[in-house]
Amino acid sequence: MIEWDYKTYDELTKEELYAILRLRAEIFIVEQNCVYLDLDGNDRNCWHLMGRDGSRLVAYMRIVPLGVESDTEGSIGRIVVAKDKRGTGLGHELVDRGIELYNRLVGAEHPIFIHAQSQLEKFYNRHGFVAVSDPYMFEGLPHTNMIKKG
Repeated sequence: MIEWDYKTYDELTKEELYAILRLRAEIFIVEQNCVYLDLDGNDRNCWHLMGRDGSRLVAYMRIVPLGVESDTEGSIGRIVVAKDKRGTGLGHELVDRGIELYNRLVGAEHPIFIHAQSQLEKFYNRHGFVAVSDPYMFEGLPHTNMIKKG
């Protein structure tokens, strides 16, 4: 059973922040063999949605409010599920919970923007996101800009 929680950056414990950064590095940098600066300065201004299996962080995303990347839309990003939990539906649950939390915290009237890895475009389509750009290289991988309108 996955336990869900979200916190602002200032509410995160040192252990939670370490677990978040470690999971992101395990997947985005090591597994995907993508060298990029994950620590982009936005974490301090975001809400952090965490899914734990016992004490282990297995699912994570950050919710970026208006004014951090754009004044007209917020975003969700750094969406990650531990490798051994993929294929269980946890990714869909994470995105659904993230959208729900975004709508509550930012407001359903504000579109949600994502820099989606292009191979996950159909995954995000299932959650109401539509492509608004052609694929482009971002952080060493093909990405597509997508938006979900309230």
